[in-house]
Amino acid sequence: MRVLAVDPGYDRLGVAIMEFKNGSEHLLYSDCIETDKTAPLSERLKVIGDHFEALLTTHSPDTLAIETLFFNKNQKTAMGVAQARGILMYLAQTHNCRVYEFGPQEIKIAVTGYGKSDKNAVIDMVQRLVPNVPLKALDDEYDAIAVGITCLAHYGRNQ
Repeated sequence: MRVLAVDPGYDRLGVAIMEFKNGSEHLLYSDCIETDKTAPLSERLKVIGDHFEALLTTHSPDTLAIETLFFNKNQKTAMGVAQARGILMYLAQTHNCRVYEFGPQEIKIAVTGYGKSDKNAVIDMVQRLVPNVPLKALDDEYDAIAVGITCLAHYGRNQ
């Protein structure tokens, strides 16, 4: 199983390409796709879609693992993230990827063993589980790797 894992957003989109080999998770690629905060949402979504499609073409994943939408107090932000998620799931389906969604608590349990872990605990465990995380990785990139770890733990160990 080759997983394209995503921490969705339209401001910053964390992505990671991962596989489970020889008894552990392997990070093949990770990045944080950033968009211009001054650009209209439609342009930002196109930038995300174009980058995402390039990842699908270049890395040929068979699975998309994506975090479910976390509703915060800012409905405008939540709507933009929902639109970005829709684009990503659509593109994954057009590239014949299975799509698995994971909630924040489910991801924290898979990575740290505790569903209410803070961001620092998740980052610490990601660094322990996946030794080749880039030194300058952003939070969104760590979150994408955590989503990938979760997907591989649930579905990728026997493939």
